[in-house]
Amino acid sequence: MTRDVFEAIKERRSTRAFKEDEVPLATITRLVEAACHAPSAGNIQPWQFYIVTDTEKKKSLVKAALGQGFLAQAPVVIVVCAEPERSASRYGQRGSELYCLQDTAAAVQNILLGANALGLGTCWVGAFNEGEVARVLRLPQELRPVALVPVGHPAGDSRMPSRRSVKDVVHLVGE
Repeated sequence: MTRDVFEAIKERRSTRAFKEDEVPLATITRLVEAACHAPSAGNIQPWQFYIVTDTEKKKSLVKAALGQGFLAQAPVVIVVCAEPERSASRYGQRGSELYCLQDTAAAVQNILLGANALGLGTCWVGAFNEGEVARVLRLPQELRPVALVPVGHPAGDSRMPSRRSVKDVVHLVGE
């Protein structure tokens, strides 16, 4: 099942309850491929993806993520990491402090939308101890974990959160 991109954007929800059903590696690969098609400053592509299926590692990620237990419930957690020095090689400090984070954020959004289009649930988790995640996954020192994305089949429907109206957030700058 695939959905129109605007439909996927509007229907995407954060999922915090997952069924035990497996997510095939081919599906996860497809999501990472979508992430790799995200835009990046200078086409640097400063990202790495760690696919976590090990139960004990997921439990350790729960601890690193301030007790967000649904991470262990999901069959897969994709840990999206930035490569600050890769961005710095072309853009200096701005690359390492900003562009690599913007780029990985775009990659995360592609994962979320791709999963939604495939009928899967996800949640963008940004509240975690970076050092602890790096330790749990034995990340190379040059990587910075930016997001934890649990992926699985939703165990129930998520309600639509309220959104600010377009008229409240748009400012026309023109003649």
